[in-house]
Amino acid sequence: MAPPRSAPDRFQADVTEPDEILALGRAVLETEAQAVQALAERIDDGFVRACEHMLRCEGRIVVLGMGKSGHIGGKIAATLASTGSPAFFVHPGEASHGDLGMITTKDVVLALSNSGETQELLTILPLIKRLGAPLICMTGNRRSTLSRTADVSIDVSIPHEACPLGLAPTSSTTAALAMGDALAVALLRSRGFTKEDFARSHPAGSLGRRLLLHVADIMHSGADIPRVRLGTLLKETLVEMSRKGLGMSAVIDRDGRVAGVYTDGDLRRTLDRSVDIHSTLVEDVMTRGGITVGPNILAAEALRVMEDRKINGLLVIDEEERLVGALNMHDLLRAGVV
Repeated sequence: MAPPRSAPDRFQADVTEPDEILALGRAVLETEAQAVQALAERIDDGFVRACEHMLRCEGRIVVLGMGKSGHIGGKIAATLASTGSPAFFVHPGEASHGDLGMITTKDVVLALSNSGETQELLTILPLIKRLGAPLICMTGNRRSTLSRTADVSIDVSIPHEACPLGLAPTSSTTAALAMGDALAVALLRSRGFTKEDFARSHPAGSLGRRLLLHVADIMHSGADIPRVRLGTLLKETLVEMSRKGLGMSAVIDRDGRVAGVYTDGDLRRTLDRSVDIHSTLVEDVMTRGGITVGPNILAAEALRVMEDRKINGLLVIDEEERLVGALNMHDLLRAGVV
């Protein structure tokens, strides 16, 4: 009798050919895509009623789910909360041991269960109904206890799981996740939720910086602005550029308004012309006018201007066109906008 194979031996024996692995991966994606596509036909009056309950909610949207449905429920709650619909996730098992007190009469409950017969959910259903909080469910079984008990039942049923054994929640969880996104986006638009609202709930990371940071927050101001007046010699302008380190200097008139800008690029062109920096005035070689922005635009918009115009710096002016600041690409990089 042959000795039993070790775990590594068993693994090696079960390894499939690369082509079969590719085919399996593609089949999973195709199966789940079909499951999501089928949901479009189920966006019906029930979906509208669910959204209406959530829009009228004076408290929070409380999401419930066990196992994989619980993981999906946590993500749905997070998406709702970050898009203008205050929500949080409660584990049904913990709810029956005290956490049910987190749910109030002003809340709306969204329960997820593919079978619709999850015991931990069924245990707390009578208590939720007694509270009077509207109950919305997403289930793959319209005849289930959960579906029949809910005020609104959303059908997220699938023909079959992507798992070849038909056991691991795959297509069913993808369908529930997609329907949760559909609810969140519908509510977002109904509430008139804006990019600025989104930024306020995402202050950290590059997303928050792109949506919240204004030019005034990162520009150089006051004595840190590189600037010279009309009539300044070019050599003095170069000293100012070197001292301030932005690769440019604003050229202003006696009222503080921008007459032009002298940049590193202008310097290269000046050197090509063999200009005497000791006797030449800056206005004779500067770029007249220059590209300017206001201090209250988003830093991300300033970045777009730089990219579109293929420049590395911007002058910032107020409503009276007086110079109030300056910034370059390095400032945007340091701020995390790029």
